[in-house]
Amino acid sequence: MRAPLPDLDALDVEALRALILSQHEEKQRQLEELNRQRAALDEQRTQYQAELLERAEQIERLKLVVEKLRRMLFGRKSEKLSLQLDQLELQLEEMEAIHAALASVPVCDAQPESAGAKPVRKPLPEHLPRQIVTHEPKQSCCPECGGDLRHFGEDVSEQLDYVPDSFRVIRHVRPKFACSRCETVVEAPAPSRPIARGLAAPGLLAHVLVSKYADHCPLYRQSEIYARQGVELDRSTLAGWVGASSELLAPLVDAVRRHVLGATKLHADDTPVPVLAPGNGKTKTGRLWTYVRDDRPAGENAAPAVWFAYSPDRRGEHPREHLKNFTGTLQADAYSGFHHLYDTGRIREAACWAHARRKFHDIHAAHPSLTTTGALERIGALYRIEQEVRGRPPDERTAIRQARAAPLLAELRAWMEKTLRSLSPKSETAEAIRYALSRWRALTRFVDDGGIEIDNSAAERALRAVALGRKNYLFCGSDGGGESAAVIYTLLGTAKLNCVAPERWLREVLTRIADLPFSRVEELLPWNMAADSLSSISEVST
Repeated sequence: MRAPLPDLDALDVEALRALILSQHEEKQRQLEELNRQRAALDEQRTQYQAELLERAEQIERLKLVVEKLRRMLFGRKSEKLSLQLDQLELQLEEMEAIHAALASVPVCDAQPESAGAKPVRKPLPEHLPRQIVTHEPKQSCCPECGGDLRHFGEDVSEQLDYVPDSFRVIRHVRPKFACSRCETVVEAPAPSRPIARGLAAPGLLAHVLVSKYADHCPLYRQSEIYARQGVELDRSTLAGWVGASSELLAPLVDAVRRHVLGATKLHADDTPVPVLAPGNGKTKTGRLWTYVRDDRPAGENAAPAVWFAYSPDRRGEHPREHLKNFTGTLQADAYSGFHHLYDTGRIREAACWAHARRKFHDIHAAHPSLTTTGALERIGALYRIEQEVRGRPPDERTAIRQARAAPLLAELRAWMEKTLRSLSPKSETAEAIRYALSRWRALTRFVDDGGIEIDNSAAERALRAVALGRKNYLFCGSDGGGESAAVIYTLLGTAKLNCVAPERWLREVLTRIADLPFSRVEELLPWNMAADSLSSISEVST
């Protein structure tokens, strides 16, 4: 209730002054209170706006994650029981392969094998066609006394071989000759086999390896396929062949490694591989590292090759050990384990524009915007220049890049810096821009060095076979299984880079490697084989 107004005619001057001051002070207090409330409302509105912006950014991030997961899971089905059964089969495969690899290592004081140590081998099926290979002795007369030789018998052994879409049995026949004077027996030596006393011929071993690691068909499935053709090959037998073959081929992989690390520029990457942890039946995460030498885009003639290495974890000590003797440029992603390699200056870092572009592409696929569109268009312009210079000598590539790509990169950096200031620091787009700006020197190194590529696609292509195989294997049964996989992936990947049909090349390698000394194993590298040998195996690569 408002107070009544006093009789102004009865008030003197001082009383009127006091009344006016009192009213003024009351109005001031009301105005101050109103201003205080207004300030509180403004602060509250600011907080609400900040919360709304933060929630909008969280929603954007969650939608982006959901979109990524949907693309990752596209086409997959949940078959839990089937996956568990596959895991058990694959675990058994790897254990038997490692056992066979260890058993194939010669020891000095080897004891004769127990008669009951291995199951009795079944005779090879009679319905399979036989290819008879006769090994005549080199001598035409008795090596002891020079007398004439007469045929009195022969030793026969058989191997199971595989030619595309069919099996065959190779029957090795070694005629025996006896001297008509002194009865000395003359016979050709038994041909060597890839696996000592093994049943599998080189063609079958090559087929099993390519089917598992290139065609991604696990051994228990191969066993089922062979059974349909009337040939019973247990999974354990196939696993033993894989382990022994990887041991036999290890020297050739060392030769590939030396060739790869002899380059002045490498592409490097890694991928996770689930590995069964011993004892508890659970899986741990191992890593397959890939190092690619491929200078063909820079007009070089050096043979391309890829080397895979396995490690039980992703610690930075592994690439440090792999590259301890390498000097040059390493083109890789932003994995922190590589960073210590650049400290001494012995290895220079070159980053990957494909990684930087992919961050914008993922955001654009979920929520297209002018910013993501602008980034993709500007990066695309750089790639169009790279298409033009692919295959040219390094000096020409450098000149064209400096004239055309360098100005585009300067404009792109200025655009990124300006755009970043207008974005919320927590947005996915801001994060993508910061990723590129923080690695700018490494991302632009290709402009001044014609031998460097714009991205690390060579390493990513090499890992595709591992990604496909991982879907089928589910995991490696042990660390030894991961090491065997690295051996075979190295050879298959190198064959593919050299446009050589992997299975036919491996057949040739497995035929010759057992009789070849370590000092000559480099003769079996795809680019060192005789032209006639390459022409017989160079078909469309799988």
